Amino acid sequence: MVDAARARRLAERIKVLTADALEKVVKDPDLGFVTITDVRVTPDLSHAKIFYTFFGDAAARSKSNDVIERHRGKIRGEIGRQLSIRLTPTIEFISDEIPETAAHMNDLLAQARARDAEVAKLAKDAEFAAGENPYKEPRVIDEENE
Repeated sequence: MVDAARARRLAERIKVLTADALEKVVKDPDLGFVTITDVRVTPDLSHAKIFYTFFGDAAARSKSNDVIERHRGKIRGEIGRQLSIRLTPTIEFISDEIPETAAHMNDLLAQARARDAEVAKLAKDAEFAAGENPYKEPRVIDEENE
């Protein structure tokens, strides 16, 4: 039977244990500043996807990715020792691209605001192409002249 609440609780526990394991078990100087952002566990509790972000440039990120993949077994072993379930879920580390995507979205929004301000400035000084009233006015008939 699938218990989604149990999977969420286990995911939160794995998140904390993974962060501790990265700090205590992985003693590699190439591992940079890694933050565990989210963990998703399948309903049958057999697989966990661990999402993480990294602070730094592309070269340091690549080194940290290699370190994490090299020590994935040790991290899983540490998680298994701390969990109180019969089977330890397999773990998969996935680089979380949300911060980069959010920064890109902020840049796009800033560009859109700048363009909107430019259009508003042009619209403020603009004049109508056909004069003030572009529509043909109905003819006014003078009753006095008839």
